[in-house]
Amino acid sequence: MTNPNNDPVTECPCCSGTNYKNCCEPLHLKKALASSPEQLMRSRFTAFYFGLFDYLIETHHQQYLCGLTAELLSEGPQPNWLCLEVIDSSVLDLQGKVTFQAWFKDNSKLDAIHEGSDFIKENGRWYYTEGVQHSPVYPKRNEPCICGSKKKFKLCCL
Repeated sequence: MTNPNNDPVTECPCCSGTNYKNCCEPLHLKKALASSPEQLMRSRFTAFYFGLFDYLIETHHQQYLCGLTAELLSEGPQPNWLCLEVIDSSVLDLQGKVTFQAWFKDNSKLDAIHEGSDFIKENGRWYYTEGVQHSPVYPKRNEPCICGSKKKFKLCCL
């Protein structure tokens, strides 16, 4: 489980602004644990991006899996994940919440999973439990496109 590009300067897909080697890779390789719900959310998005479905199951609290397996997650087709936009993140004792939009293209159509996700910490480790889905909030026409092209949204993915 390493960055398929094997390039230590490549920005991490979680859009943290850090390279993958110093961001999500240590979590994926089990060399570190997420220090916060937001860090776990970022590593889970990156796991979706790279198809690391075992990691997604390992970081999903067992009581909330409801039969979900790595095999079910791997069934295609998979969207083309673009970036993660963390809107809000909070921690209170052993519980956390992260509101985010995970942007993707599916059949050339731009869409997002907009979710308020819940996390719990057990035995020093954060786990995703469940989330509430919301409608995506798209950028305004003249705002930068979320795909990272640095073009205006109206000239790119709109």
